[in-house]
Amino acid sequence: MFEILIVDDEPGDVELIRLAIGEGRFVCNTRVAVNGREAMARLRREPPHVDEPTPDLILLDLNMPQMNGREVLAAMKAHPELASIPVVVLTTSDVERDVVSSYSLGASGYITKPVDAGDLFTAIHNLEEYWFCVVRRPTR
Repeated sequence: MFEILIVDDEPGDVELIRLAIGEGRFVCNTRVAVNGREAMARLRREPPHVDEPTPDLILLDLNMPQMNGREVLAAMKAHPELASIPVVVLTTSDVERDVVSSYSLGASGYITKPVDAGDLFTAIHNLEEYWFCVVRRPTR
């Protein structure tokens, strides 16, 4: 089973992403953080997240309250135990500077959220196929 952390403040987007993951060919457990601070607390296993598993993949929105996706990327890549977790930015922004800044901060990929639910499901399934089947990653 794969662990996916979804970091997104939009409940409707989270629900669609979870549905897409649930319909994928890989068995995945999803957890949700509604902002960057919660994501970092989960990743650092701060109470009440002391038993939180390390995600195999993080799907990160850029524009969130409290701590945005750019700040999460910077904090993760500065932390030796978190730096190797793949982070795919999954956001509504298609602005080039967001793409460039995400990659420069260490994002493993960047996907602009499709407006159509079917296209979003396809994007999520392709992403799962790539990260859980095609790519070879070091074992923990």
